[in-house]
Amino acid sequence: MDSEELAARLEEGGWQLAGESEDAGVVLVNTCGFIEAAKQESIDVLLDAAAGGARVVAAGCLAERYGSGLGEAMPEAQVLGFDDYEDIAARLDAVAAGEHWVAHEPRDRRTLLPLAPVDRPGRAAHVPGHGLAVPGGSHRHGSDRPASDPVPDLPPGIAPASGPRVMRRRLGGGPVAPLKIASGCDRRCTFCAIPAFRGAFVSRRPADLLAEAGWLAEHGARELLLVSENSTSYGKDLGDLRLLEALLPQLAGVPGIDRVRVSYLQPAEVRPGLVEVLAGTPGVARYFDLSFQHASGSVLRAMRRFGDAERFLALVEQIRLLAPDAGIRSNFIVGFPGETEADLAALQDFLGAARLDAIGVFGYSDEDGTEAAALPGKLAEDEIAARVEELADLADGLMAERAAGRVGTSVDVLIDEVLADGGYLGRAEHQAPEVDGTTEIRSGRRLAVGDLVEAMVTGSEGVDLYAAVAGDAGER
Repeated sequence: MDSEELAARLEEGGWQLAGESEDAGVVLVNTCGFIEAAKQESIDVLLDAAAGGARVVAAGCLAERYGSGLGEAMPEAQVLGFDDYEDIAARLDAVAAGEHWVAHEPRDRRTLLPLAPVDRPGRAAHVPGHGLAVPGGSHRHGSDRPASDPVPDLPPGIAPASGPRVMRRRLGGGPVAPLKIASGCDRRCTFCAIPAFRGAFVSRRPADLLAEAGWLAEHGARELLLVSENSTSYGKDLGDLRLLEALLPQLAGVPGIDRVRVSYLQPAEVRPGLVEVLAGTPGVARYFDLSFQHASGSVLRAMRRFGDAERFLALVEQIRLLAPDAGIRSNFIVGFPGETEADLAALQDFLGAARLDAIGVFGYSDEDGTEAAALPGKLAEDEIAARVEELADLADGLMAERAAGRVGTSVDVLIDEVLADGGYLGRAEHQAPEVDGTTEIRSGRRLAVGDLVEAMVTGSEGVDLYAAVAGDAGER
């Protein structure tokens, strides 16, 4: 999403995006700044770009988080922060001219907006994905836009077709498109550094989201993946904690959109009304991406998170009472400081009882500036690795069982790819892009990318399914 904003702003400012096989005078790298592996990958990309002889600019989370420190450690790259996004084209003009941009000093971006969420709309602080294009190439924050703003004159391919909205240019094709509904986070999980560099929670207005959804549909999107750091907080700064419940049916009703999927739900904030909307609204995927993180109450308290196995199982039961075939996924951190064998056993028992469709397992590692980095009871790296392997093996088996249980059932599959052997690859309602497996389709009739078809599940392998289009004879 941030990359698509940057691409749109640059194109509006006169820059031309180079293809993969073309030489570029300036390489802009949208870095990731959360987990160590992602940070190292971003650094490697920056170094590779510099080795190719181009002028290199680091943007994104790693650049924002470390600012001048990154600039000192990597003199090969110019470092830009989120506040530079509104004038990104001018920044790159200066870089191309050989000027040196002084990197910002890192700061806690939560301090840039009022503590009370309802006081945030209209306050000046650039949030990636919330800037609006207005005539003359200037920009303003989305919540500070007068309704009378005229329509900007934008190059083709930049969202939207009408009205000043978030700058966006689709960088990838395919029938699925992310739609950012909010940025930032107000939670204070002890292991997470994201709120400090992404800032306080800010929702985008429903009208802007609906306009962008319409533009995405016009440009080939059939499924919208709603993204944010915490989707269940949507609307709290706009004065309505149930705003997501009202928004989802409206997004599902946008012409051309077949499916709307929500990511990253905080269990502590999942209300019964939201469960009902996700479980029973036509066009809204019966899919629950729940951020459990663990199941031991003592570990969760050390993480400064809500819940325990009993409460989480009650939520899972509530979902399955309304939608037995709903997809439920979650991620879990293993080896958190102070985690005992009993805590790990509690997590294993929970997974066995919950029967989740998708399970992500991650080993704990210290993150700069987090409270957890200073907690006692650190586990050795080899012990954490052993626990990750043990839990991942259990998760693989449980996910395979859950997938096998879908054999003989009907699923709605969105086609993502036409295979060379005449088959089709897509995703059922319980499968989010890239993380939850795929469904391979056989059909007696020709299908196309973007088709949404009903199919009967004929087999499974791990989390992946095999299916035949309803009414066809073709099987795996």
